[in-house]
Parts: sequence; structure tokens; C-alpha cells
Amino acid sequence: MNDTAALTFESEGEMLVTETRAKQIELPPHLDFKYREKPVYSFFKRIFDILLSAFALIVLSPVLLVCIAAIFIKDPGNPFFEQDRVGKNGKFFKIYKLRSMYKDAEAHKAELIESNECNGAVFKIRNDPRILGKVGNFIRKSSIDELPQLVNILKGDMSIIGPRPFVPDEQERMTSDRLLVKPGLSCYWQINGKNALSAEMSDYYDRKYIMDRSLITDAAIILKTVGIVLKSSNS
Repeated sequence: MNDTAALTFESEGEMLVTETRAKQIELPPHLDFKYREKPVYSFFKRIFDILLSAFALIVLSPVLLVCIAAIFIKDPGNPFFEQDRVGKNGKFFKIYKLRSMYKDAEAHKAELIESNECNGAVFKIRNDPRILGKVGNFIRKSSIDELPQLVNILKGDMSIIGPRPFVPDEQERMTSDRLLVKPGLSCYWQINGKNALSAEMSDYYDRKYIMDRSLITDAAIILKTVGIVLKSSNS
């Protein structure tokens, strides 16, 4: 290969890398964000949250019990995980999850921070060494670890649909606009790329939901979320 050909090849390679990175770092469309109160919607949404979360807890209680037993056998101790998250208007609350990692997982987070595979504010590693083997991988892949948050919804800390609540240091890297409504189990960003999204796109989807929010929008997100979870569980 002569020098000219080599330079051309290198230039094309650099262009390909640049184009790939541009695709990975997707910039959000312009959004003329406006927030307005929706008291009627909020009233019926709260009723819907209570009924659906109570029903889901009753129906899914056998699944929860089996997973609790499996976690305890794999790593004896409290099968539940509690963590401070930032909720509506910046209010902190304790989020509940099934423990999919070893008890000392949080103590080792700082050691793995450079291995973060997410573009946004969330910390995620595909093959996280802190996960409880096959048990932990299963409850994470199937989103069963999120089911205890139905208790958060009953308490009023969260809603079925709303921007995901982040831990304080993650929320500091996100817009405060997303704190104008209650956080939820699922929202736009989770059905549009989830952890692959940049922080800018995550903010865009959360702010867009706040503008779009309605019972019809919430129902559509629920249906899409169920489809994604089922597809992920069966893949």
C-alpha cells in the first residue's frame, strides 16, 4: 500500500469512527418545555396507581416469594435493597428493590466506576462482578428486582409511569425539570433506548413526558414496557 492510499484509508477510517460516535451521541430535538398542573389527571392517576400496584402485588406475590428464597440461599441476609433516591420536588425517599447483588455491592461501586457502560447519568455494567450469579442475572433481566417498588407506589413516593428516580449524585447531572412530577417505574426513555441513551436524550424524553402526560399516554407506555420486558425475558 503506497503512502497516498494509506492516508486515504486512515482518513476514511477516522471518518467512520467519527460518524459512529455521532450516532452514539445522539443530540435531542428542540423542545419548547412548558409545565402546567393537571389536577384532574393527577387525581385519577393516583387512584389508578393504588389499584394497579395493589393488584400486581397480590398476583405477583408467589413470584416474589420464590425470588426472595433464591436470593437468601445464594447470599444469606436481607433479600431487599433500600437506597436513597430523589423524588418529586427534590424530596428524598427510600426505594425498595429485590437484591440482585451481593450484600457488599455498594462498597465496591467506586472500584468499578471507570467501567460504566452507560452514556447517561446511570451506572451500569453488563457483566457486573457484584451480581448474584444466575439468580441475580435472572431477576434483573426480567425486571423482577423492580417489583418491590410497587410498595413505593402504594405509599405515594412513586407512580406507575414517570421519570425514573436517580440517586442524588446521578440526579445532579440531570435537569431539575424532571423532578416536577412523581418518579415512576417506566417512562419514555425506557421504551426508547434506556441505558444506551445519552444524558441529554434522557433529559429530553423525561421533559417530553412531563408535557405529554395523560392517562392515554401512561397506558401506551405501560403496554410498550410490558412488551419490552417480555421480549427481554425471552431473549
